[in-house]
Order: sequence, then structure tokens, then C-alpha cells
Amino acid sequence: MFGGPSGGNWWSFVRFDEERDRPTISRKLLNRVTQYAKPYKGPITLMLIGILLTSLLDLLPPLLLRELINRALPQGDQPGDLQLLTWIGLGMVALPFVSGLIGVGQRRMSAWVGESLIYDLRRALYDHMQQMGLRFFTNTKSGELVSRLNNDVVGAQRAVTSTLVGIITNVVLLTITVSIMLYLQWQLTLLAVIILPLFILPSRRVGRILRRLTREQMEHNGKMNALMGETLNVSGALLVKLFGRRGDEVERFSTHAANVRDVGVSSAVIGRWFFWGIRLASALGAAMVYWVGGYFAIRGSFDTGSLVAFAVYLTQLYGPLATLVNARVELATSLVSFERVFEVLDLPVEIQEKPDALHLDDVKGAVSFEHVSFSYLDTPANAAIALSSRDKPVGSVEPGAPIQPITSRYWALDDVSFEVAPGEMAALVGPSGSGKTTVTYLLPRLYDPTKGVIRLDGHDLRDLSLDTLAQHIGMVTQESYLFHDTIATNLRYAKPDASQAELEAAARAANIHELIIQLPEGYETIVGERGYRMSGGEKQRLAIARVILKNPRILVLDEATSSLDSQSERAIQDALVEVMRGRTTLVIAHRLSTILAADRILVMEHGKLREQGTHVELLARNGLYARLYQTQFREQPETVLPG
Repeated sequence: MFGGPSGGNWWSFVRFDEERDRPTISRKLLNRVTQYAKPYKGPITLMLIGILLTSLLDLLPPLLLRELINRALPQGDQPGDLQLLTWIGLGMVALPFVSGLIGVGQRRMSAWVGESLIYDLRRALYDHMQQMGLRFFTNTKSGELVSRLNNDVVGAQRAVTSTLVGIITNVVLLTITVSIMLYLQWQLTLLAVIILPLFILPSRRVGRILRRLTREQMEHNGKMNALMGETLNVSGALLVKLFGRRGDEVERFSTHAANVRDVGVSSAVIGRWFFWGIRLASALGAAMVYWVGGYFAIRGSFDTGSLVAFAVYLTQLYGPLATLVNARVELATSLVSFERVFEVLDLPVEIQEKPDALHLDDVKGAVSFEHVSFSYLDTPANAAIALSSRDKPVGSVEPGAPIQPITSRYWALDDVSFEVAPGEMAALVGPSGSGKTTVTYLLPRLYDPTKGVIRLDGHDLRDLSLDTLAQHIGMVTQESYLFHDTIATNLRYAKPDASQAELEAAARAANIHELIIQLPEGYETIVGERGYRMSGGEKQRLAIARVILKNPRILVLDEATSSLDSQSERAIQDALVEVMRGRTTLVIAHRLSTILAADRILVMEHGKLREQGTHVELLARNGLYARLYQTQFREQPETVLPG
């Protein structure tokens, strides 16, 4: 039985027990692999026909050799046959010529099927990963995902185009070879296959070991890729240099690389020992056949040409026979890649869209939270996800562990209720860790609430299509992310068909156009990895321009002007006033100017909504907001945004 997640439990994904290390090939797994091969049954059929034809042609030369020895060459007083000799010579040239042409076509079909399988698997994996909720990405190393998309997908393709094709080829070769050998001398054929147990007995033990080593090698490769992904990007490299940890990181990488090396060496040595035993058994069988065949030839019951042909076929028998005996081992080992691909594809999607989800073309922007509670650690099924049982993140839960009730200290939000009318601006205020960012993550449905309901224009977010939320909600976070591409491409991520005039209008509104046109390449300037060629304030202004270009009905701003100087901040705030006019806006506010402009202030603490109201109303209550004002905001200039 395929060992993927069952019952929707993400944690079965990390269970690598002894049962899964056995080289078993389940019907369910094979059927699933077959589903990926079905679209290519035409090319596969042509490929199989090519295998059959090349196998037949490759087995004809020994028969020509028999005719050469028995009939074309002189035998005692009988003269040779020059015409037959000529035809045999032409046949020995024609057979590999035709076989080679067919082989090229068969290889063309094999390459097409293999590369198409890689494409299908990679596309399915990437599409599924894109559907996964934010929780998945916060608890999974990107290097592990890259390893699944690269190494495991190629391994899965090899299982079909190399292992399966090899098995089919060897079955055809073995069937035809044995048939010809039975025709030539059935007693010798039985003697040749009598050593079959010597092939079978060691294969089971070797199969378990190679399967386990294959999985270990893939896991070590995944960890090595994860480390490279973390330390070879701009942020990781900067951190390593600032803390002087180059030596430590090289040592960590060396450890992972050494594990990959050691497993590879072990696999190679064990495989070599196994095939040494296979060759020894083959030599034993060949010696027995040669002796008995020579005895028959001496007695005159077996002609010399047939003995030579039989000897050639014998060399072609043990290769396919050894491969087929080990086929279960090789197939089970190669299917490990398919298992690892399916492990990801079987992960349940946390944020799912209902089949009958409602799409809204016109959104007014009324937002309401009704008794919303949320925990990042709500149940084992939704807890942290890891791609290796040996690399569990903090907060992970053992498979099968009883579900423990969550105490209040685990709630990021606890029974939060508020409403924001269309066109209103609501400012989220509170100490660090109070749940402000969680509120902004729940509104665009990056997570679903553990309890309660969030509504947009009266509709439960879970009843709306994800496209509706993406279309009508725009968000600017404190850490603005830019792709390693041009400024224009990054801006058009919000609106792919935006004209140059629209790009410039959005950039002007975000007070970044003048800077862009001063760059040597203007809007075609490459911003660098994660936008690191731009300053923090420039990246934020580009992110704001991108949202302006999107023109959403609802804005979510995580203090989008926090990295700007005072002059740029004022220009951005003026632009945002125009952008926010008539739109519902939710702002995480750290500046008094933003708070004073808000229609409603939501005061958060420890995941609870402690107070809400206007600036004047909350000061009059002399509660948490008043204390925050006295300690954090009072010294800031009380400049109210225009509008």
C-alpha cells in the first residue's frame, strides 16, 4: 500500500518506518503511475513495437553465424557456398543498419514520453504547491520543495522510460532467446536456466538495502538543497557575512554533501557486489552448458554451428535474466521517486475553494469579523509540516499523538469582532505580538479562522472564490518583495496588460517615477534578487505603485510608509489619500498621523480586541490606547492626513 498521507493527516507525510523501506510494489502505486502514462499510449505503443522489432533483429546474427559455419564454409570434402556467403555478409550489415534506424525512432519516442512525464509531474507539483496555504510555506524549507521538483521528478521519469522500458525490452529478449535456444537444443536450454535460484536468493536482501539507501540519498539531497537555498540567496549571504559564519556554513554544507557521498558510495559498492555474484552465477551456468554442449558435439548429436550459435545466445540470456530477476528490486527502488512526488501531491490544500464558490464582480467593501479566533497551532493536522521526520520545526506534533486543547497563550486571535463600513479607514494599533498582522492575513484568506466568520459584503469569505478576494483586496506588507526582473515587469504583476502610461501614472502616485526615469534603463532596470538593488524605501514605493496599479476595492497596509524618510512619507501619504478615497482600508499603524486619519481605531492586545473607536473617544476612556498614546505616539507630530 502506498505510504502517502491518509485520512487528511499531514503528519503521516513524515512517517518513514520499516514497512515503507521494503521493496514492495503496490497495485495502487502502479495504477497511479499508469495514469500519468495514459496520455502517451500512442508513442508508448510505437516504442514497444520498436523494442520488439529491434529485439528480433538483434537475435538473428547467431543464426546467420550458424549458417556460415554449417553451410557457407567448406565442410570436409564439400566446397563452400560463395553465393550464400555473400548473402550472409550482406545480412550481417543490413541487420544492424535497420535495427539502428528503428532504434533511433524508438529512442525518439522514449525521449518524448520521458520529457513529457517530467513536464506533467513538475506542472502538477508546482500547481499543487501554489494552492497550498501560507502555513505550508512557513513550515517547509524551499530547498526541499526544489528537490522534489528537480531530483525526484527526474527519478520518476527514469522509472518509466528507463526501468520499465528496460524490463519490457528484457522480457522480449528473454522470450525470443529462450524460444530459439529451445529450438536449437532443449536439454541445454533447461541446463542453462537451472541456476535461476542463484539469481533470486540474494536479490531480496539487496533490494531492501538499495531501496533504503535510495530514499536516504534523496533525503540528504533535499537537506543539502535546502541549505543552499537558505544561504545562497541575498538575505542569507548577507547574514552569513555580517556574523562571520562562513566557516560554519561551509562545515554544515560539507556534512550534508558528505552524507550524499557516503550513501552514493554504499549504493555503488552494494550494487557492484550484487552484480559480481550475478556474473559468477552466469559463468557457472555457461561453463556447465559449454561442457555438456561440447560433449554432445563430440558424440555427434550436436553440430558445430549450432553449438557456436547456442553459445552466443547463452551470453545474451544471462544479461536479461539477471536484469529481470532484479527487476522487482530496480522498479521498487526507482518508484521511490514517484512515492516522494505523490507525497507532496497528496498533501491536503488548507485553503480550498468551494465548487460553487461565488464570484463577485462588484464589491462595496464592507468587512466584518464575527467572534474570530485563530491559532497557528490549532491541531496536529494543521500543525507544522516538514518534508523529513528528522527535521521537524518547533511546535511539531508526533504522528498519532492525542490532540491537546490549546490554551489561551497559543491563540493569535481570541474572539475578535468588529465591522468596517465601505470606504472607512480602520487603524490597527497595539503592542508587538498583539495579533495585528494576523488580522491582515485573515482578510485576504491567507489563513482561515479557527473559529468564527469573516464576511465581505455579508458573504462568508469561504463562500467566495479565491479570484474574487485576489481581485478586490490589495496588500502592501512591511517587507516588500520584488522579483529578479525589470521594474516594469514587477509593476505589471498587478496588471499584466497595463500600458506604459498606466505604469508611469502608478509610479507618480507612489512618488517613484522621477527616480525611475533617472536610472540608465528606466523602467527596464533590473531590480536584483529580492529587489536588493533598490533601497528599502524605494522597494516600498514600488510595492505601493504595484497596488495602485491593481486598483483594488479594499486596501490592507502593514505600515507601508515605515521605511521612508519624512519627505517621501508625506508624498506617499498624500498619494494614499487619493488611493484610499472611497475604498475600505485596514492599516497596521505605528505613526500618529495614520491613526489620526482613521475613521476607526482597533486596539489589540494578546490577540484580543480591547478597544475600538476614534482617537478622541479612546483618549477619553483612559484605557490601553491612552497608555499607548502616552508612551509611543505623543512625541510624534499630530499631522492629520488631508482629505
